[in-house]
Amino acid sequence: MLKINNIKKTFNMGTENELIIFDDFNLSIEKGECTSILGANGCGKSTLFNIISGVLSQEKGEVILNGKNINSLKENERAQFIGRVHQNPSMGVSPSLTILENISLSEKKCQKFGLKKLINRNKIDDFKEILKTLDLGLEDKLNTEVKFLSGGQRQSLSLLMATLKKPELLLLDEHTAALDPKTSRLIMEKTQELIKTHSITTMMISHNVRDAIKYSDRIIMLDKGNVVLDVRNGDITEKELVSIYNSRNFDSSLREAV
Repeated sequence: MLKINNIKKTFNMGTENELIIFDDFNLSIEKGECTSILGANGCGKSTLFNIISGVLSQEKGEVILNGKNINSLKENERAQFIGRVHQNPSMGVSPSLTILENISLSEKKCQKFGLKKLINRNKIDDFKEILKTLDLGLEDKLNTEVKFLSGGQRQSLSLLMATLKKPELLLLDEHTAALDPKTSRLIMEKTQELIKTHSITTMMISHNVRDAIKYSDRIIMLDKGNVVLDVRNGDITEKELVSIYNSRNFDSSLREAV
């Protein structure tokens, strides 16, 4: 489904601060699965997502999605079939626009339209039904500007918007890290419900081993741009996973999440 072939990515090339993140990096992701990506800060997790989504380009290698080489596609072009939810609840929405305007933007993603044609009144009832699935009452707040929503409400809306067009690939970039534990659990349950309902292939960056064990089909650990662990969920326990993480002398972020 997704193949990362022989990727090389260097920052600050040719300077004394040159940093090679990936060198001949390879990874394959199976269709319909949720894969958790673990690792310390700086190990390459977000860089990998940025390469896949087109935010960053690589010096070498290719990104293949469903048999198509997407190297030449820009970020906005890849957004037609790649959805992404960021750690910051405000990054996936437009805070100054209303809930209705935000979801209308998502529905028209990658289409050309004028501001006067943004909202299709014939789809408002459909949008309400979609928002009802979040169980947050947002269907009754269509004309509320998103900046007035809580972080959990904004992240729920961002998640819904990222999956509205049923993307071929969904990237979750620590999408619960900025939320309190109760809201985080709610968002993870909604996440699982959406990706299972629509069979969306998903990659999830997380520092929470419990989320990795509970919600993913496969767990990958990165260290300095290399895959140091690749296991199916069910083949490893929470205790074993934390032990492996600690043995690599990572920072305490994963241990604190346990």
